[in-house]
Amino acid sequence: MSSEAFTTAMFLIAAIIAAGVLINAVFPVIYTLAGTISSSSHSVDERLSNDVKIVTTYAGGGNARIWLKNVGISRISPSDVDKADVFLGAPGDFTRLSLNPQKPDRWTYEILEDTRGNGYWDPGETLYIDAYCQSIPGEGEVVYFQFVLSTGLSRSTTFTAGT
Repeated sequence: MSSEAFTTAMFLIAAIIAAGVLINAVFPVIYTLAGTISSSSHSVDERLSNDVKIVTTYAGGGNARIWLKNVGISRISPSDVDKADVFLGAPGDFTRLSLNPQKPDRWTYEILEDTRGNGYWDPGETLYIDAYCQSIPGEGEVVYFQFVLSTGLSRSTTFTAGT
């Protein structure tokens, strides 16, 4: 009888030690996964709340005009717009434009109808881009435009240059 009690006690001690080892091995992994899932969901939420749509475009005579609408649920700060990349030109032969007014290939922007008067690109407001580029194709040719925010949001289109 005492050998059965001793064997049972040994199995119980082994089970408790195994459970402790398992918990020590599994909890750090679960904690790391929870942090990863949390940061991923924040990133997805940020991307879903920021959305932009190209409303209309025009190019001719070395400059292009593009209107973009903030169709997301979050406002976009002027510093995010300042850090945006704007590409313009022929498909496969486009140029990254600069916000520097001294550069030949440059762009400027204005938030139209800033209803709140806060300088931010709020939901429902339109961003007007005026771009000057030496590589804009001539009348009747295809023009490529791409707008990329620092958050990774990217919108692009091709359109025909007018007169």
